[in-house]
Amino acid sequence: MNTDSCAASAPVVSTAELDRLGDEIAELSAHLDAASGRLLDLIREFDAREGWGNGFRSCAAWLTWRVGLDPGAARERVRVARALGTLPGLAHALAHGELSYAKVRALTRVATPETEERLLGVGRAGTAEHVERIVRAWRRVDRNAEAAEAARHHKSRALHVYQDEDGMVVVRGRLDREAGAVLIQALAAARETLYRQTKNVSAETFPADVSVEPPTMAQQQADALGLIAETALHHGMDPGSPSERYQVVVHVDAAVLEDPDAPGQSVLDGTHVSAETCRRLACDASRVVMRHDADGKVVEVGARTRTIPPALRRVLQHRDRGCRFPGCGLPFGQGHHIQHWANGGPTTLSNVALLCRRHHRAVHEDGYQVERLPDGALRFRRPDGRVLPDVPSPAPVPTDPVHTLRAHHDAHRVVVHARSAMPSWLGERLDVGWAIDVLHPLAIGSATNE
Repeated sequence: MNTDSCAASAPVVSTAELDRLGDEIAELSAHLDAASGRLLDLIREFDAREGWGNGFRSCAAWLTWRVGLDPGAARERVRVARALGTLPGLAHALAHGELSYAKVRALTRVATPETEERLLGVGRAGTAEHVERIVRAWRRVDRNAEAAEAARHHKSRALHVYQDEDGMVVVRGRLDREAGAVLIQALAAARETLYRQTKNVSAETFPADVSVEPPTMAQQQADALGLIAETALHHGMDPGSPSERYQVVVHVDAAVLEDPDAPGQSVLDGTHVSAETCRRLACDASRVVMRHDADGKVVEVGARTRTIPPALRRVLQHRDRGCRFPGCGLPFGQGHHIQHWANGGPTTLSNVALLCRRHHRAVHEDGYQVERLPDGALRFRRPDGRVLPDVPSPAPVPTDPVHTLRAHHDAHRVVVHARSAMPSWLGERLDVGWAIDVLHPLAIGSATNE
């Protein structure tokens, strides 16, 4: 093999040409980062104004549907966009192509308004790898500090119960957040049961020699704690199964289920709810039919049955594999009757669809509509009648997007060039422990080795 001839036939590329090509790559990358800054500004404004609220559960879910982002990438864009709302230095650097999106994304995981300036210096000086390593070490310090604080709080938990000189029992203590939240909820429920917001308090409640005035909040709390203790002992400390604790009973007249405008009752645990809410709850629930006579007395009670039988539910889960609302896809949901069973709709696979709780409500109470087409596909419509497609139409793209991007930045006086995002790193070894000691306000004097 003649190596001399191969070498002679290879194209000769000048160093100047390669430098020009490299500069063009760097400049265009900086333009794209600057455009990312503008994109995040738009996402933050769209999110704050809840532009995604027309049927979507979050801004990230809307981005997944409308822009085609991976759900994880969409959530990350929203997170970074929100963070930059309080970090003007990082936002400005990204919008002018001085920091890459990768660096900004990493820095927003730890930056606060107080630490932004020093972290901005890290982004300008180091490579993306340097930034990631420093951020990881920074987060370890944060986690260690948070864990230490949580341990201190947990260790300080205490409850003191003792009898005072006059025979009264004194209770004083500190609970961790979880136990405290449970206690507060339990006290509120017990207080409501005892007093119904003081409506049930009467003269017979108190001895004759006591002033007949509603108990104070502190007195109600004391009585509520006693009820909690009695209830716990009565039930043998058994909180009961989840199905018993969270069962909701709805009473609704058949005429109201058939026609929400018809007269009749629709009551949930004693409180009136809209007929459409009852129709939604009845879509996928246990059903007991009761017949009343003219005086309202119950004359017949049927057996409890599932609106959607277990066998059909398994097939429905297998077919739909999540919420069918465009852009959702949550893996769990409720069975929705496309034509309600109260209006004669059959409980068959072709007449039911899986919807998450939010989108089931959207179809019933918020005016969205769904229908099954002859080919078996579902078509959703917004409350104004416009079709909500599974995949939106692509956004228009200019013939020369690079030229358009550069012209846009020129018009807004965003000066971007090949060295806009170049770090000032000179090749020295990164000492992460020293960097964290210098930068992190909680790590002064304590080395952090990666």
